[in-house]
Amino acid sequence: MLTEPLATPHVAGIHDAEVEHIFGLTGPLSASVNGYRPRQAQTEMAKAIAEAIAGQKTLLAEAGTGTGKTYAYLTPALLWGGKVIVSTGTKNLQDQLFLRDIPTIRKVLKAPVSIALLKGRANYLCHYHLERTIQNGRLSSREDVGYLRDIGRFIKTTTTGDKAELARVPENASVWNLVTSTKDTCMGSECQYYQDCFVMKARKEAQQADVVVVNHHLFFADVALKDTGIAELLPSANTVIFDEAHQLPETATLFFGETVSTSQVLELCRDVLAEGLSHARDGAEWAKLVAPVERAARDLRLAFPQDVVRYSIDQIAPSSPFFEALETLKSTMQDMLAVLEKQAERAETLEQCRARAILLDEQYHKWNAADDGKSGDYVLWVEAFSTSLQLHRTPLSIAPIFNKQREGVPRTWIFTSATMAVKNDFSHYVSQMGLWNEPAHTWPSPFNYQEQGYLYVPNGMPQPNTWEYMDAVIDAALPVIEAAGGRTFLLCTTLKAVKHSAERLRDEFQKRGLNFPLFVHGDAGRTELLDRFRAAGNGVLIGSQSFWEGVDVRGEALSLVIIDKLPFSPPDDPVLSARIAAMEKKGLNGFVHHQLPEAIINLKQGAGRLIRDEGDKGVLMICDPRLISKPYGKRIWQSLPAFARTRELTDVLAFFQKIRKPAEDKI
Repeated sequence: MLTEPLATPHVAGIHDAEVEHIFGLTGPLSASVNGYRPRQAQTEMAKAIAEAIAGQKTLLAEAGTGTGKTYAYLTPALLWGGKVIVSTGTKNLQDQLFLRDIPTIRKVLKAPVSIALLKGRANYLCHYHLERTIQNGRLSSREDVGYLRDIGRFIKTTTTGDKAELARVPENASVWNLVTSTKDTCMGSECQYYQDCFVMKARKEAQQADVVVVNHHLFFADVALKDTGIAELLPSANTVIFDEAHQLPETATLFFGETVSTSQVLELCRDVLAEGLSHARDGAEWAKLVAPVERAARDLRLAFPQDVVRYSIDQIAPSSPFFEALETLKSTMQDMLAVLEKQAERAETLEQCRARAILLDEQYHKWNAADDGKSGDYVLWVEAFSTSLQLHRTPLSIAPIFNKQREGVPRTWIFTSATMAVKNDFSHYVSQMGLWNEPAHTWPSPFNYQEQGYLYVPNGMPQPNTWEYMDAVIDAALPVIEAAGGRTFLLCTTLKAVKHSAERLRDEFQKRGLNFPLFVHGDAGRTELLDRFRAAGNGVLIGSQSFWEGVDVRGEALSLVIIDKLPFSPPDDPVLSARIAAMEKKGLNGFVHHQLPEAIINLKQGAGRLIRDEGDKGVLMICDPRLISKPYGKRIWQSLPAFARTRELTDVLAFFQKIRKPAEDKI
């Protein structure tokens, strides 16, 4: 599935002339957007999207960093897309599109379109749960009491109820769980606050808007749960655009599968006890009723003594206490359910507990039921965390399920990202998503990578699986970090490597008298760490997976990106193992056809952090010797931006001396 060569003559589309004008030197973008410069790749991409919209077709559009893909898809979407759903990778990007990018393009084009933002229900305050929490007053910390006071004030002034607007209460504060609803705890139209409900308001606005901004989690959660408002949106949508589309296979896998957790059982027990005592004290011995269920849920977690583990069902020994504990949990839940059936009519909240218990009971029974005839299409696996155990049922392939979603009413589907192909070959992405025979194009980055940076692979590195490897990475990195004057991202493939690197660098900076502030993944939220890193100007940030993508640091604050090793997925991952086994049954090579392209796409994301605009300069340092020593190494580096390449530290030091001199002369 190779892209069409860019030299292929372009068949003129019906909107080509308008697109040329809008993106041209004398067009509205040049006149209105600061620093805008026409870029051929951006114009060509906008034409291809306009054509897909006109023909209600599907298009895969890969655009290198700096192409300006957001404006390239928004312009045709706002002008000709009809009812448009734009789905993006994260809530941060969602806010950026809604608050900045779409209003800018709408103003420039004078397009009379209405826009709405739709998030999952956990992002919106719930009047009912806030009132109940204020009345109960059962808060675990003084901090939460203060946060609750802030939220109580906020609900009187907000029009959206979106918790992102209340920055002084951290997004991960536990109090949010008490003042938002879930599908299970929402009272629906029975609620006294239904008319004022923020979730309902957001969904109504989305129904009426021309352009709705959602995120991938919301989009696919809806397919699975029918609880996000997209089920009502999709039928009327003419155009669906997935930005950051490389994330879709993982997100879709998450939601097309099913997960049930022991923590859901414990939460249910807590609510059954509270509601039973409040509304039906004489109906049962509630504490005695929930105790065996709680014990069974905890015993199920304790079937695995280790702290964090992942096993496929085939890896769990038949003699393991896990299977017996699972049966005990199912039978104790049946006992609790029998009582709830009798008492549910005494209160709406007890009826809600009964409905939750039925759903959980079904999920536990369905998880390893061999008679559903489909178990071969799914991977059954368990994941233990410190206090809970999750049972997962994950599809081997999302392609057939996703294709079913795309059937029916003809509409335009646009998939765009900086990283979907491996050296212009889309076949890996296409097979994951089931997008066979759909047109795919790559537009290259306008940056001059040869001039703007180096790809540096240090000499003499040990093999990545050896115990001394991470220390060798730090030893090789130190002179380069010093030459760059800090201004470094160290991207690690594991949290363990993040921790080790932070300890080593802290010591080494102190020994060498290097005054580079250190920012470590986990010490604060991602946004806060990035803000502090940018403000420092000479910082070193150590991050794992969430810093490999969606992070934009322009200019001199970031001049060096170090990647510790090639980002291959851990081979013991149960879903990966099952997918590879299924591929090998068909005569394919699991490494070549799955693990390698996945690692390349991931690596392209990490590498993309370095050069963010025409003026950026820097070094991409990949420490992994397999890039040079393994036969597949060439395929990897040929998929990366076309930097000048070196293995010599002296070249890198000279490069930094050259780019730092003009910066120092300015001071």
